[in-house]
Amino acid sequence: MDPQSQPTASDSDGTEKWRTGQLAALTGVTVRTLRYYDQTHLLQPSGQTSGGHRVYDRDNVARLYRILALRRLGFGLSEIRSLLDDPHWDLRDMVTRHIEDTERTAATISRLTAHLRMISSELEGTRRVRPETLFTIMEEMTMLESPVLGTTTLLVYRDLAAAHAHLSKNFGLVPGPLVHDADGNAVHGELFAGDHTIWLHPTGEEYRSPRELGGVSSMTVLAVDNADDHHAHAVEHGAEIIQAPVSQPYGVREYGARDLEGHLWFFHSPLD
Repeated sequence: MDPQSQPTASDSDGTEKWRTGQLAALTGVTVRTLRYYDQTHLLQPSGQTSGGHRVYDRDNVARLYRILALRRLGFGLSEIRSLLDDPHWDLRDMVTRHIEDTERTAATISRLTAHLRMISSELEGTRRVRPETLFTIMEEMTMLESPVLGTTTLLVYRDLAAAHAHLSKNFGLVPGPLVHDADGNAVHGELFAGDHTIWLHPTGEEYRSPRELGGVSSMTVLAVDNADDHHAHAVEHGAEIIQAPVSQPYGVREYGARDLEGHLWFFHSPLD
């Protein structure tokens, strides 16, 4: 059995408990999402350890499955909350619906695979493929697509080149392209944090950096392997630290920094 799946503690009656970090690692749900579910009373931990760590029991695990399954079926959080509180809700019915949804997806994938094999066979004798076959494949591909493919953070800076270098050096972001116009002015920059893309945009009539505005209304939060090591790297390279590493009650260790034009950044790693 995977050691991660082992409960972190048991009550005197033998009830199994999992800490926030463990539950996140086992389910693929982020620690911050679990914290949000807790704050909105969608999924509240069953208790705390003697050290103050939130813990989840078997009922919590079953409730989390219900939340994820309902989201997979297209329900919004407000609808999910109502369904979770329905005394007539039945786990077996939920699993059945999940099976049906999964089978529909699997059937679509199977049909798509069969049609791709058909194209492969057709291409062995000719370089032409019938449009009807391509129409069918494109329709099946569309059925598998999510309307939202991902997110991109866009941050505004007066000096894109300086920001591009600063973020790479201080925070370890992977530098991407820095695009210049015909006059040599930087007009677009990209950096990467894992599979997340961050775009840099120049200031303009409707765009201002936090330093120009005198405040911020948002922040960028990134997961790292080890918050303390990342903090040490940032300090070594002269980053402005606004919060030293601290262990939070919602299962992460995090620190905060301000970049050269006032954007706030927080970096965190799981406690467990």
